[in-house]
Amino acid sequence: MYRNPENRVDARVESEEWIEQHTAKLDALEEIVGAQQGKPVFVAYEFDHDAQRIRKRFKQAVFLSDYKGARVQDVVDRWNAGEIQMLVAHPASAGHGLNLQDGKDAVVWFGLTFNLEHYDQFNARVRRQGNTSSHVFIHHIVARGTVDEAVLKALRAKDRTQQALLNALNEYVQEKV
Repeated sequence: MYRNPENRVDARVESEEWIEQHTAKLDALEEIVGAQQGKPVFVAYEFDHDAQRIRKRFKQAVFLSDYKGARVQDVVDRWNAGEIQMLVAHPASAGHGLNLQDGKDAVVWFGLTFNLEHYDQFNARVRRQGNTSSHVFIHHIVARGTVDEAVLKALRAKDRTQQALLNALNEYVQEKV
């Protein structure tokens, strides 16, 4: 929030300042990373302040946003070789064109997106053909009593609607054959 000269709070004005309210989500991420026992995790964040907090807590994390052009492929190659334990990215920038499936089995949503395509495509970077893991686990770090719950509910509703449309189209095609 921003305080204007009259000292009134105006949430509509963007500010780069933020105040950490708790570390519960960071603690949950740390627990997931620990449970992976050294296996890599692919972490999604929605807000820049979340990326800053992750960067501060997890010094070993590699942020895709730190790389441009051909260097992105170097990161992908290092990830697929198992050299990166935690790869962190925004779903809008990592949802297409990256093949990160080489034996990885954990995606963690530190901050959820309302965008179902970004959500699905981000998960699909790991959960895709060619992954040698028998399962891919999608973890959602959701703080109770916050907008996180509403975002997860909206994503699930959008997915149900999308699946209903695809099923209806499939039935239509089958009837015409």
